[in-house]
Amino acid sequence: MEEEKLYDTLVDSTETLNVSDFTENIYNYEDRLVRFAGEVKLWYMRIEKSDVNKYYGHQLLRSSGGAALNYGEAQGTLTPKDFIFKMSLVHKELRECRVNLKILDHGESSNEINVLLEEVSELMAISARMILNAQKKHGHQSKSK
Repeated sequence: MEEEKLYDTLVDSTETLNVSDFTENIYNYEDRLVRFAGEVKLWYMRIEKSDVNKYYGHQLLRSSGGAALNYGEAQGTLTPKDFIFKMSLVHKELRECRVNLKILDHGESSNEINVLLEEVSELMAISARMILNAQKKHGHQSKSK
């Protein structure tokens, strides 16, 4: 009973997302990744739990958290090659987030999902730039796509 009350309080007290939620004084990439994963979690707590929303929502929760966790691992790598590999995992997880958000938003046009899509696009651009910079700095060839 207490858990239900706490859940209802959390869901009721959360407001809809705005772009400024992500951009105010957050310049640290790790902090942005953690904030993104947290906002995904709060968004998921508010949505209707249809079978489709549960399926894609759970995957979105895993991939958004995975991006932050892999970035944490990238910070502890011993070689540039390991750093590039871990950052490529961060980028992969973010790409997965973007696709999940697009699927969840298909036909809905949710402002909250649009805000999350904007943030994930910025996070992807940053991770791509970090990978390219590391490859240039350490003489690694970038892969053609």
